Amino acid sequence: MKVKITSLLIVFLCLLACKKNKEKSDSKTESYENKETSIIKNPIHDGYYADPSIIKEDDTYYIYATIDPWGGNKLAVLETRDFKNFKTHKLNWPTKEACTSPTSKEAMVWAPGVTRAKNGKYYMYISVGSEIWVGVSEKPLGPWKNAKKDGSPLIKSTLYPDYHMIDAHCFIDSDGQAYLYWGSGWNWENGRCYGVKLKDDMVSFEGEIKNITPPNYFEAPYMIKKENKYYLMYSDGKAIDSTYKIRYAVGDNPFGPFEEGSNSPIATSNAEKGIYGPGHHSAFKENQQYYILYHQIFPQEKDYVLRQLRIDSLNFTKEGQIKDINFRGIKTFIE
Repeated sequence: MKVKITSLLIVFLCLLACKKNKEKSDSKTESYENKETSIIKNPIHDGYYADPSIIKEDDTYYIYATIDPWGGNKLAVLETRDFKNFKTHKLNWPTKEACTSPTSKEAMVWAPGVTRAKNGKYYMYISVGSEIWVGVSEKPLGPWKNAKKDGSPLIKSTLYPDYHMIDAHCFIDSDGQAYLYWGSGWNWENGRCYGVKLKDDMVSFEGEIKNITPPNYFEAPYMIKKENKYYLMYSDGKAIDSTYKIRYAVGDNPFGPFEEGSNSPIATSNAEKGIYGPGHHSAFKENQQYYILYHQIFPQEKDYVLRQLRIDSLNFTKEGQIKDINFRGIKTFIE
């Protein structure tokens, strides 16, 4: 009888262990499945877009982007709440027709930079015809209009004719002061970055324009402030091939001087991960975490370039360096 009871006890314990293992296995499977569905995958959209700028109103994000190849007559906007499902819009302004001046060149609508000013309005700094124009709107989707009463460009192509007047980004400091950064080079070399304070009208310049070009700069400046340090991020290389990459430099004030990070560049082509020419980014913060939105090249055996949008986490070391971009995509932060 004792042997029989012992045998039954062993069988019972084995069955109990099997049940627990199955529950544990099921739990792992469920956790894995949830993890998979919570990932925002790259590229985030099937369309061909580049040079993204992002803002948030209420629970909705708006991504403003160049339409590839090489820009269109209008600008594209992708509306999303989860970075998985998108509505696509085209704005009433800017257009190539509306943003053409006597000094304009042939370039199409490129590289939007959108920000919300302290007056509650949205301002867009956009490159059209190798000039920078500024628009204003009460809402992210418009209607938009030229913020200058005379309808002229904010920065003409002739301001510094040896350099390319494109890729404007407006940074608003913690004290509410707005700064505008812009500039590129010609023929994939000789990039130059300019900066200036903006008055409260977000159109007029306060003080002189400054040359703040950091080391190894070509184009696409973007400023982040963290713990009283100013991180000027930018792109280098050719926007049409694998040399394109993201760099950064650090300074103590919005005009520098800037010292390039010791681990810069932080995003370069990676054949193993299928990353080709990452660059021209913007950034945003959600739940105390920074994210970077940028484009990568979709290789074409043609005389133009197609690009697609990616998103990854943007992280910092304890010493204040920006870590290398991991190219893994991100877990959703949407509740």
